[in-house]
Amino acid sequence: MTEKDYYEILEVSKTASSDEIKKSFRKLAMQYHPDRNPGNKEAETKFKEINEAYEVLKDEQKRAAYDRYGHQAFANGAGGNPFDGGFNFEFGDTGGFADIFSSVFSDFMGGGRPQNRSYSLRGADARYDLSITLDEAFTGFEKEITIDTTEACSHCHGHGTADGNPAPACPHCKGTGKVRLQKGFFVVEQSCPHCHGSGYLAKDQCPDCKGSGTVKAKKTIKVKIPAGIYDGARIRMAGSGQAGIRGGENGDLYIFIDVKEHKLYERSDNNLYAVVPVSMCCAALGGKIEIPSIDGGKIELNVPAGSQSEEIIKVKGQGFSILHSTSRGDLFVKLKVETPVNLSARQKEILEEFRSISGDTCQPQEKSFLDKIKDLFAA
Repeated sequence: MTEKDYYEILEVSKTASSDEIKKSFRKLAMQYHPDRNPGNKEAETKFKEINEAYEVLKDEQKRAAYDRYGHQAFANGAGGNPFDGGFNFEFGDTGGFADIFSSVFSDFMGGGRPQNRSYSLRGADARYDLSITLDEAFTGFEKEITIDTTEACSHCHGHGTADGNPAPACPHCKGTGKVRLQKGFFVVEQSCPHCHGSGYLAKDQCPDCKGSGTVKAKKTIKVKIPAGIYDGARIRMAGSGQAGIRGGENGDLYIFIDVKEHKLYERSDNNLYAVVPVSMCCAALGGKIEIPSIDGGKIELNVPAGSQSEEIIKVKGQGFSILHSTSRGDLFVKLKVETPVNLSARQKEILEEFRSISGDTCQPQEKSFLDKIKDLFAA
């Protein structure tokens, strides 16, 4: 899979319409087609990238996923394509580029040879956005979700016919799904308007599904969220998508994970980060503070005497769960020394006394700073 921007590959903007994308694809595919560039490896690579980009951007669901998550939407773990469509880049008289070229330029060149259509078609993939808390992402859990989907019509068994038997080949296109029209000197090939390109046409449609073979349904699915899952991750549920057409296999369901912000912690990789306020006295004299752990317990932090704001305390092994592992990352706590406010008269008196007896050794950073700029005052 290429990591180049699909819109740049097809030379269109991100707001381009489907017609603009298709038009640009045809132009570029003709320009870089291997038959026009024999032996040109660069053109061959470009043609593969063009087809890969078009396979994603021509599909509304895939394009929406790409617009939101980029190439990560199609990175199946180590880099597979979750839509399992794939590309066939073989050269020859049948299949691969030859078939792509034939189908793309059929409007201009009269179309390719008639081909029988597959009776059964795979169902469309579905998407579900699941919002979870950082605590849930840490522990992992199981959750039941209900999705709007389709299932095979029980009346016609998914065939779309009134009698429940397989639909015969469309008599208008002879089962090819395409018809040719004469327009002046040109012969134009287009999808059959009678069977809508399927190649099959029921004489009498099923009254329940109106010939589609599928009906709307709600499906409840139990999803297992693994500990350590990250924001933007996706989980593939094979066969849980839209119902297949005429007995075809179901599509897949892709669950995209959105992890909500936490009140205390931020996650980066497998580490956790927190900013914790400490009193001036605790920072000066040292002490202990407690903060809640991401696992529901408590963590006791030792604040060294003389701690400054922005100093970081590392707590090993108290970070986030590592996906598919029993180990955890580390916790990093940044101290924020708080200056006291709303002082009583006695408190002010004590601080004034402290200031009067404090020497340079108490505020070494202040002394160092004043030494650096004393020449500026002299000027």
